[in-house]
Amino acid sequence: MRFVGRTSHVCDVYYGRSIRKAEKLIQVRPCGERDRSNRMKNEGETTERPDNTAFTQQRLPAWQPILSAGIIIPGFLLIGLAFIGIGVGLFLTSQTIQVLERDYTGIAKDSPCFSCTIPNTPNCTCEITFALSELFKGPIFFYYGLSNYYQNFRKYGVSKDYNQLTGDTQYFKSPDNFCFPFDYDSKKNPIVPCGAIANSMFNDTFELYQIINGTKKQVPLDGKGISWWTDYNLKYRNPVLVDGSFAKAFNGTVKPINWPKPAYELDLTDQNNNGFLNQDFLVWMRRSALPDFRKLYRRITEGDYSGGLPAGNYSLTVHYNYPVMSFDGKKKVVFSNVSWMGGKNDFLGIAYLVVGSLCVVMSVVMLIVYAKFKFSDDDV
Repeated sequence: MRFVGRTSHVCDVYYGRSIRKAEKLIQVRPCGERDRSNRMKNEGETTERPDNTAFTQQRLPAWQPILSAGIIIPGFLLIGLAFIGIGVGLFLTSQTIQVLERDYTGIAKDSPCFSCTIPNTPNCTCEITFALSELFKGPIFFYYGLSNYYQNFRKYGVSKDYNQLTGDTQYFKSPDNFCFPFDYDSKKNPIVPCGAIANSMFNDTFELYQIINGTKKQVPLDGKGISWWTDYNLKYRNPVLVDGSFAKAFNGTVKPINWPKPAYELDLTDQNNNGFLNQDFLVWMRRSALPDFRKLYRRITEGDYSGGLPAGNYSLTVHYNYPVMSFDGKKKVVFSNVSWMGGKNDFLGIAYLVVGSLCVVMSVVMLIVYAKFKFSDDDV
């Protein structure tokens, strides 16, 4: 074999076999490469060449299914029937869940809360009445709902100081810049907790009564454990007491502008439900993704109403404090019970039924096409 050109850089020529085509290829190795590799082996030097194993050389066994009509058509049919069965179960279960909603925004003049929408009406109270024709089975979850309220707005979502909310008093006097303009009041006093989320905390309160022979009997509302476990036990912390006083830990700070009382007075009867660990505060601080949402306010699980609300007349007293008219929002209260699938949700069952029906229809269509246009194995 004859080489033209700089043959001094060619050490040897050997033959290798191509993988795709059974033809011989001439491969040229520069002079000294073979000697250098042999020398590295002898001297124990390492190379960047991966180990000659099935994993590193990509020789692991693989399986690729052959999708034939005998597999696809029965598969679509079985999946469709399974989805239809799940959809029927979800839809029927959702129909058994009881839900009662009452709007109390007070837009209409005949609304019992219309007078509370008039500006400069402090400490306004209105009363909503409703009747139950049958037992509202317990346990019952009591929600408040807001509409046209965008908690997912980015500047609103980041407007808080995580260090403050973990009880670190070093950040009480110097709130995070993300809290602006709710970091200091007009007198340059630091606000704790700072930020738009805390400042806009929902502060309507409710009292539920059953009317029996013209007499009101108060229904106990349980507010324990309504927040997420991770929020109460991990994410938020209260500051350490100063001289045995919780209030002294907030010395030199002021409450959020729209709050009627400071954080250390949110619940004076239960220290475990006070400050940043207040259940209502924790529920509000967990933002909602959609502009129309509802948040858990209380549960009805105690006393004579542990089994639910009996049929009869009821009165809900609303302490109307939270304004929503400025952004065309609406407020409502929602009573609901739950099942094994959670709250009432017709969409989930309908979605399963639609997808399952489409799978069954497609399996029938594919069967017809296969029976009419199938090809022999020789033609595939």
